[in-house]
Amino acid sequence: MTDLSPAAQAVLDAFSDHHELYPFDDNWQEVCIAAALRALAVRIQGADAIRQDVLDIAAELEAQ
Repeated sequence: MTDLSPAAQAVLDAFSDHHELYPFDDNWQEVCIAAALRALAVRIQGADAIRQDVLDIAAELEAQ
C-alpha cells in the first residue's frame, strides 16, 4: 500500500481507533464514520459552513 498523506492517515486512524473501541456496538459504522468526519473537519480552514456541515453530519450519525 502507498503511504498516505498525514491528513488521510488521520482520518483512517480515527475510523480504526473507534472501531477498536466499539467493535460490538450495533452502530459501530456510524460511530467510526463520525470520528473520521471529525478528524476531517479539524483540517477544513476558511470554510466555516462546510466545516459545520461535516460536524453536523458526524453528530447525526452518532445519534443513530
